[in-house]
Amino acid sequence: MRVDFTAFFRTLADWTGETERSDRQTGETLLAMMRALVRFDGMVVFAYRDKARPIDLFSTFDADDYNVFVNLYQAGPYLLDPFYHTARAGRSGVLRMRELAPDRFFSSEYYRSYYSQTRLAEELGFFVPTQDGVTVVVSLMRREKTGVFPASEFGLLTDAEPFVAAFVRRAWSGLAERFAETGQGRGRRNEPVSAADKVWRKLNLTDREASIIELVLQGHSSESIGLRLDISTGTVKVHRRNVYRKLGISSQIQLLSIYLKNLQA
Repeated sequence: MRVDFTAFFRTLADWTGETERSDRQTGETLLAMMRALVRFDGMVVFAYRDKARPIDLFSTFDADDYNVFVNLYQAGPYLLDPFYHTARAGRSGVLRMRELAPDRFFSSEYYRSYYSQTRLAEELGFFVPTQDGVTVVVSLMRREKTGVFPASEFGLLTDAEPFVAAFVRRAWSGLAERFAETGQGRGRRNEPVSAADKVWRKLNLTDREASIIELVLQGHSSESIGLRLDISTGTVKVHRRNVYRKLGISSQIQLLSIYLKNLQA
């Protein structure tokens, strides 16, 4: 694809002339500039902070896709999303989903039950930490019919990352206050409490069991979990068997079903 610098700079010039900009206006401007650089099928912008439910700032979806990519995502699956965990870690740059996903992500029940509904060939994100622990993620998506981003286009987006980060920080400031306005509570000693934390407590899992089961649902193998938690693979398997016994289940699909059911309870 040939870069359309004329469209890029015209869009930027129009945006700088605006005094007050809504999320929609800012998103449309960013969308036009990104489309002047590379080809993609969809874009969504989420803001993440701690364990809070992410705020959707902008998207290009029709009603059906909005339900999958935003409504359903915010209802609980975001807690298992590699983008969510990368944003919480405060990483920055242009990152591909396949580089961030756990080793068993594409065979996990989360992928089969939720992520496969997106019908994406590839998703990449601009990860932009802003202030007060907020990270904005600008996701560009290509459908299966379009294919993955070519190396040349990914390289161009990497070159554009400093500009995109500066644009996002300028355009979407004050996001911490918007999280506060949502009324999402915090636990004792001002520690954030996520919906997942509440589920594990409701199911009477120990902290260690909860840590392991959450990683299982994210798509980590027992070996990967052991490395992350600095315990043996055998210990991981023992804890996993104990949780399955405690919950009266025998499969990951049952585990995910219980998890999502309790998230929505």
